Amino acid sequence: MRVPALAIVAATFAFVPGCANDPLTQANAANANAAQIADDSRAALSSLFAQNPGARALGKKAKGVLVFPSIVKGGFLIGAQGGNGAMIRDTGVISGYYQTAAASYGLQAGIQQFGYALFLMDDEAYRNLNRSGGWEVGSSPSLVIVDKGMATSLTTTTVDRGTYAFFFDPRGLMGGLSLQGSKITRIHPQP
Repeated sequence: MRVPALAIVAATFAFVPGCANDPLTQANAANANAAQIADDSRAALSSLFAQNPGARALGKKAKGVLVFPSIVKGGFLIGAQGGNGAMIRDTGVISGYYQTAAASYGLQAGIQQFGYALFLMDDEAYRNLNRSGGWEVGSSPSLVIVDKGMATSLTTTTVDRGTYAFFFDPRGLMGGLSLQGSKITRIHPQP
């Protein structure tokens, strides 16, 4: 059991120092493939819509959906998470590529993979995403995390503003999914 814990610590320390730095964003963009991110994001959103009627209903009204199909989170006392995604506008067009990254500390150990989608319900939410320097998810007062119970009672007649987040496909051994402290930055991957 000692070797996996040491591997998690090593991976965490390799990832955490640059989590919100511009060089990491640029290096990530240089190694990312736009077509693959677009394909993975569309497939993940399609799967989410098939499994969750609340997400499907919101998707019909959203100005755009920012989909991160695969976020990797790992840590041992100090943790980090990150991944790439794409903005799918209400027209179905990919309008940009993004990276999400976060660091955390506290009682935590393990590694986990999951995806999430942010449903941007109005033009203001879309503009906030594209502010210079990126968008800190936890700083948005209009962000609502939709859990399974809320998703079943969610009606689109009352939802027309703000940002709604859905988690999907969690795998691994690490407790808790959170967006607190996540920073989303636009990237320009290779075609």
